Amino acid sequence: MKHKYLKLLVILLGQLLTIMDIFIINVSIPSIQRDLHASNGKMQFMIAAYLIGFASLLITGGRLGDLYGRKKIYMIGLIAFMISSIACGFSVGAGQLVISRFVQGISAAMMAPQVLSMIQILFSDHQERTKAMGWYGITIGIGTVLGQFLGGYFSSLTMMNEPWRLIFLMNIPICLPAVFLTLKLLDESKISVKQSFDAVGVLILSAGLFCATYALTMSDHDGLHFKNVSLMIISGGILFTFIKNQKKRIQNKRAYLIDFDLFRYKNFNLGIIAVSFFFIMLDSYFYILSLFFQNGLKMSPLEAGEIIVFQGLGFILASFISVKFILRYGKKALIAGLSFIILVLIFQLFLFRMQMEFPVFCLLLFLHGLGIGSIIPSLANIALSGMPEKLIGNASGVYTTLQQIAAIIGIVAVGSVFYYFLGEKSAIHNYHNAFSVGLLINIFCLIFVMISIFKVPDHVLPEMRHRK
Repeated sequence: MKHKYLKLLVILLGQLLTIMDIFIINVSIPSIQRDLHASNGKMQFMIAAYLIGFASLLITGGRLGDLYGRKKIYMIGLIAFMISSIACGFSVGAGQLVISRFVQGISAAMMAPQVLSMIQILFSDHQERTKAMGWYGITIGIGTVLGQFLGGYFSSLTMMNEPWRLIFLMNIPICLPAVFLTLKLLDESKISVKQSFDAVGVLILSAGLFCATYALTMSDHDGLHFKNVSLMIISGGILFTFIKNQKKRIQNKRAYLIDFDLFRYKNFNLGIIAVSFFFIMLDSYFYILSLFFQNGLKMSPLEAGEIIVFQGLGFILASFISVKFILRYGKKALIAGLSFIILVLIFQLFLFRMQMEFPVFCLLLFLHGLGIGSIIPSLANIALSGMPEKLIGNASGVYTTLQQIAAIIGIVAVGSVFYYFLGEKSAIHNYHNAFSVGLLINIFCLIFVMISIFKVPDHVLPEMRHRK
């Protein structure tokens, strides 16, 4: 049993790197821009590059793990992540940093689906898997908090020039032992029937996802300009072509990238609907919260960051304690957790309009984190539960891709609504109104998540309160 959890630790190191490097760069942007003499446009590309590379190749990463071995692809992802992190740390210009961040995102896309796949394979028992997914949730929380904290810490060091480079170079002492332990401890797993790889499908799908992710990410900065709208339309056409191509290849018994048998599993369909609406809510919440705190309430970035750290602490704590409730009460525990988040958001609707002390903000964000941490680990568990091993990598890739795209859609869509209600005015009551509308959309999304969880078959998250 201990050996199994040691393997889990090795797997989760990749997840930690993936999450940490999404958040670690945010606080360092002004320092990087100043030292590299980068334009605002290049900084936008640098921020977007990681997410574009990540979201575009998650499905491909999952399929590669199925065909060629999940351990092998995970280790390749780790090594590529380390090399690209070194390239980021020693970048001499903004262009090199943009390319290195893009490669870093691709490397993360090789690792992330293997993490979910190997957890499902390693822990076949429902009780053990639920506990393992609890640790998966804890890792997400630690990565989020650690990324923001270390980004701010390294960027503020005065003992060296350009200290922001350490936010990338710090990945080396994590990657090196992770590669060694992967070689020594992890077992290889892949589908038993030998199949060829659909390279054409990869090109078509990656092009479609690249266009969609790029257009959505840049819309956050540029708005819905003609270029971004055109790319979304082109993306829709490419993805439609991809689906037709894949169905034809499956009918002709040729190599394919996505097995549409995935969507015959009710819990998978409900899981991806739930995670999509949940991450539309979650990432948009953090986006408008940052605007509200810093632009509306005139908090400093440090104050806003400290409050959000309390959210992360609540997340980590909930990931520890929620496992027992989920094992005992099944999906009722998740519905209770979603109701709790809605209640916290309603409190924020009213209390954020009042003059509040700093500790009250911290408490409200901590409670929000408790609710979030009680939900996220189980969403993946619902989607992937009962999935045969030959589909697990494919399912993990599709699940994580939709999660990332939903997060970007949330930022763009809810952010646009926020700015619409804010208008040209910047008085505090305008920010209150815009933030309140954003929270109402978040609550609406959580209701959709709740409906999806309610429809999940009972055997996927069984109640075990009567068992010893």
